[in-house]
Amino acid sequence: MILMDQWKQLLQTRLNEKRYYHSLCVAEEAKRLAEKYGADAEKAYIAGLLHDITKNAPKEEHELLFRASGTKLSVIEQKSQKLWHAISGEIYLRTVLNIDDPEILEAIRYHTTAKANIPLLSEVLYLADFTSADRDYDDVDIMRKLVDQSMDEAYAYALSYTVCDLASRYLAVHPDTVEAYNEIALRGIIPNLERK
Repeated sequence: MILMDQWKQLLQTRLNEKRYYHSLCVAEEAKRLAEKYGADAEKAYIAGLLHDITKNAPKEEHELLFRASGTKLSVIEQKSQKLWHAISGEIYLRTVLNIDDPEILEAIRYHTTAKANIPLLSEVLYLADFTSADRDYDDVDIMRKLVDQSMDEAYAYALSYTVCDLASRYLAVHPDTVEAYNEIALRGIIPNLERK
């Protein structure tokens, strides 16, 4: 657990207090969901803890990480700086922290957009970020209820919520999110909001 303590100390230097608390909350929720749905709980905790490691980084640091790794942003990514931390976070874990676990790296990379054919650990992190104890958006109680009933239904609701929210504000929806939404819609997964 020495590494975990070191990572927490690092996060406290890189994140503001609110974002650090969020990271701790997401780590706990990711671990809980992993245990409930059969993902690796330790990997889930690590991914949750480190998922926002570059969230408070200045624009210049993101750009440096992109350049150093040869990462080319799409047009949507260039114009949506809120997506940058997922991309730069994966690069930071890989190149600075020397984390090479592909499941953790992929979970970090897609924790904001999701993606089609999402692996279990990535889905766990995506949902943990929606349902962590510090979250307080309008539908959070619905999301928390759903995530305890069915991972698929919670995932469908989260994707629908994201697409609707972005569209209502006339913002672009990342193709990964659209593909994830279409995949779950074509599977016919409809959240059961009546279930106790």
